[in-house]
Amino acid sequence: MARERTYLDWNATAPLHQGARDAMFDALSLTGNPSSVHAEGRAARGVVEKARREVATLVGADPSHVTFTASATEAASHVLSPVYRMGKAKIAIGRLYVSAIEHLAIRAGGRFAPDEATELTVTRAGLIDLDAIEVSLAAHDAKAGLPLVALMLVNNETGIIQPIREASAIVKRHGGLLIVDAVQAAGRIPVSIDALGADFLIVSAHKLGGPKGIGALVSRGETLMPEPLVRGGGQEKGHRAGTENIAAIAGFGAAARAMAEDVVGRNDAIAALRDRAEAAMLAAAPDTLIYGRGLPRVGNTSFFHLPGLKAETGQIAFDLEGIALSAGAACSSGKVGASHVLTAMGEDAATGALRLSIGPTTTDQDVERFIAAFTAIAARRKLAGRAA
Repeated sequence: MARERTYLDWNATAPLHQGARDAMFDALSLTGNPSSVHAEGRAARGVVEKARREVATLVGADPSHVTFTASATEAASHVLSPVYRMGKAKIAIGRLYVSAIEHLAIRAGGRFAPDEATELTVTRAGLIDLDAIEVSLAAHDAKAGLPLVALMLVNNETGIIQPIREASAIVKRHGGLLIVDAVQAAGRIPVSIDALGADFLIVSAHKLGGPKGIGALVSRGETLMPEPLVRGGGQEKGHRAGTENIAAIAGFGAAARAMAEDVVGRNDAIAALRDRAEAAMLAAAPDTLIYGRGLPRVGNTSFFHLPGLKAETGQIAFDLEGIALSAGAACSSGKVGASHVLTAMGEDAATGALRLSIGPTTTDQDVERFIAAFTAIAARRKLAGRAA
C-alpha cells in the first residue's frame, strides 16, 4: 500500500488553486488572439485585462503598470538592464547592487556583466545590511549612470521579511532605482508597491497557486522603463513581445484574486500551524536551529537544521516518511552544495538546512505527520550518535 503523501514545499511551488484551474480551463476554449480587433480577439483581450487588474490589486498597483512575462526569472532578466528609456531618451544605469541572499534569478545579474554588479552584505541574522547599502551607494560613480538596487521582500529560504522601506529611503536619497523581488511575499503579507517605495516589483504565479510559466513585472509608473528583453510585436505595450499565454494569465489572475482576500487573517492561521511544528521540533530535539526565529517572518516558512544531519540526507529521510519539503531553494535543492543564504549569514553551511513551507490548504493532520516524521528522524539521529 502506497504511503500517504504530505506536501510541505509551498515555497518551491504551490498546489494549483481550484479557481485558477477553472479560469485556465475556460480560457483554453477561447479562439481569438488578444491583439485582434474582432469579437473573438476582444473576448481574449478581456480575459487578459481582467487578470491584469487582479494581479495589480494584489500588489497595490495600477493595472496599466503590470507587464506579463513567462516567469519571475524573465521579469528579473528584463528589469536588470543597464539601459532604461524615458520616452525615446536612453537613461544609463551605472551599476547593479544586489544583496548576498537574493534568489539566483537576481544574483545572475540579468543583462549586467559580472564586473558591473556589487554584492551587498547581510547581517548574521539574515537581514539586508542597511549600512552596507549606504556605504556602497555613497561611493557610487554618478557619472557612470544611476545606481540600480535589487532586494527581496521575503527571503525564499528563511522566510525573513526584509526592511525594504528603510532600504528604499537610502536608495532614493542617492538617486537610485529600487527593484523588489516580491515572489515569496505576495499573498502572504500585504504588499503595496507605493508603500514599499519600490520602482519595480517582481511577482510569480506558481507561488500563489497559479500555473507555472507565468510571472509579472510591475512598475510604479511608465515614464522610466527598462529596454525590452523580448522584442517583436507590440504586445504588453511593447515591453514584452509575443502573443500572450491567455490560459496561464487567466490562472495567474484567479490565484492573485484569491490570495488578495484576507491576507492577514489567512496567514495568521498558517503561522499558527508553523509555530506548532517548530515547538514540536524543539521539544523533540532541543538543539534544532531555526533560522530567523524571533525575527519578522512570513507565517508559512521554517528553515531549520538538525545538527548531525546533512540536508540532503534529511530531505531523503522525510521523503521516505511521505513528507515533501526542500533542502533550501527549489532551483538548487537537487544539487549538493552549501546554501548561499546561510553562507551570507556567516553560518556553517556545509551541512545545509531543511525548509518547511506550508499554505492555505495545509491541515492539522499534515502538521502532525510532519511532527511524527521529525520525531522519528531525530530519534534515529540520537541512536546513530550513540552507536558511533
